[in-house]
Parts: sequence; C-alpha cells; structure tokens
Amino acid sequence: MNKEQTLEDLYEYRYNWIPDNLKEGIGHFNVFQLDDFIGKNPKPLSFNRRIYFKITLIFGKSRLHYADKVIDIKKQALVFSNPQIPYSWESIDDKQSGFFCVFTESFFKQFGKLTDYPIFQPNGNRVFELTDDQADIFKHIFREMFNEINSNYPYKYDVLRNLAFEAIHKAMKSQPLQLPETSVSNGSERISSLFMELLERQFPIENTNQRIVLRFASEYANRLNIHVNHLNRALKDNVKLSTKEIIANRITQEAKLLLKYTTWNISQIGYCLGFEDVSNFSLFFKKNTELSPSQFRKK
Repeated sequence: MNKEQTLEDLYEYRYNWIPDNLKEGIGHFNVFQLDDFIGKNPKPLSFNRRIYFKITLIFGKSRLHYADKVIDIKKQALVFSNPQIPYSWESIDDKQSGFFCVFTESFFKQFGKLTDYPIFQPNGNRVFELTDDQADIFKHIFREMFNEINSNYPYKYDVLRNLAFEAIHKAMKSQPLQLPETSVSNGSERISSLFMELLERQFPIENTNQRIVLRFASEYANRLNIHVNHLNRALKDNVKLSTKEIIANRITQEAKLLLKYTTWNISQIGYCLGFEDVSNFSLFFKKNTELSPSQFRKK
C-alpha cells in the first residue's frame, strides 16, 4: 500500500500549488472535471487512503478495488470515498469522463458527523450504479457546484454544502436503508455509536508495530463502563448483530485488506490484529471466510 494521499498531494499533483485555506481549519471544498485528471489514456490510481472525503460521478467501464472488494462499473456510477477505506481505480476502456468533489469533515462540522451516514461507514454501500435518468440528475448537481464555486455570491459555500448533501441523500434514497422495525431508546443508540467509534478508532492498521488493543466484547463493555449484556442488547437493537459478530466482521475485513495489499507475513498480520499465536489467527480467519490466510492470499 502506498502512502496516504492528502489534499495537498492532490493539488500538488494537478496544479503544482496548494490553496491557502487548506491550513486554516475552516474546512475545504472543491469540484473538478474527472477528465482533467485522468487524461486520454487513463492510468490506474494506486491503492491507498485519501485523507479527505470524495464524491465521484464516473462515466465509462472501470473497476474499483475497495478494501477487500472489487466492483465493476459497467456504464456509470456515483462513488463515495472516505479517509478510512483505501481504494484504487482502473479504466476498462478509454472512454472515461465525469466529475468529482473533495471536502474535509470540518467543512460540514455544524451539520453533524459525516461518518454517521451509512455511505461513509466501513460496511456501507459506497458505489451506486445509475440509470441514465439518475445520471442526468447527478450531472446537474455537479454542474450547479461548478456554477456556484465560480460565482461571487458571498454565501456560495453554504449552497455547496447543500448540493453535496443533495447528492448524498439522493444516493441513499435510491437504495432504501434497512431500519430497525422497532424504535430504540436514545441510550441504546448512544451506546451503539460509542462502541462503533471505539472499534473504528483502532483501524486502519498502517504498520507492523501497530496493534489493536480491544478484541473482545467484555473489553469494549469495560471501556464503556456497562455490562456486556447491556452492550449486546443495544447492538442487537440497532445493528441486528451481536458485539462478537461486529468485532469479527471488522477484524476479518482488515485481515483481507492486509493479506491482499501488503507483503507482511501471516504471523505479523495476526499479531497486528490482536492474536498472540498465528494458529489462532488462521482458525479465526478460516471460520469467517472458509479459507486459510494463505489460501486467501493466493486466490
């Protein structure tokens, strides 16, 4: 995996300059033509993390490698990227076009956390295949972004926030969320949110000296100062999975990523993911994927 790409890297690559407001802490937003970046003979984007949020409207056959998943875009799609999930992109044909906007989380700070939206969560849907009519709607949104960012309107960044939110919500509404059938208490939601924050804070694993410290349900419950049964009930109500299942799914996802995109040996990967013994890691991985780590890596 290559080093993380920052917004500074993005501007340096394309324009050989860095906007002053990137350093001001007030948040950043910009919109681009995809064609300007990929050129006539698109080269694959390297697999790494981009330390910013991104919404891309892409036209043309292409392939996305998202963490441990490979997604083929047959015609056109809307793609959401976030700092937690690494990805790479490759063109399948030479007819590629589209738009993308980039922004920091602080740009939306007065509107809550972007990571509360499913499309920016680790297991959320991030690629939306579009019909021609849907593609026209999102194309119009991006053209409005261009018009607004080039205007002299003093409140244009408020408009740009609304346009970005419009893209987010139209995408999510195109594939309705599976909400719990019964309502849950605010306390249950808060516990679930705090648990997920603790879990995600341990990832991504960037080097062999890094190691997760919370692996078991009881450890999370102790950190949250609640009984493990209380934690399980809250997660069952909100996520429909047990604490153990959620932890196992997230560790498995990171294991697949490390097996696929690093040259670390299996013992190193197991250690980083909290396993003292490589055989325990292998048993865990096979139980959750039906393949041993070495079989997954070869496949």
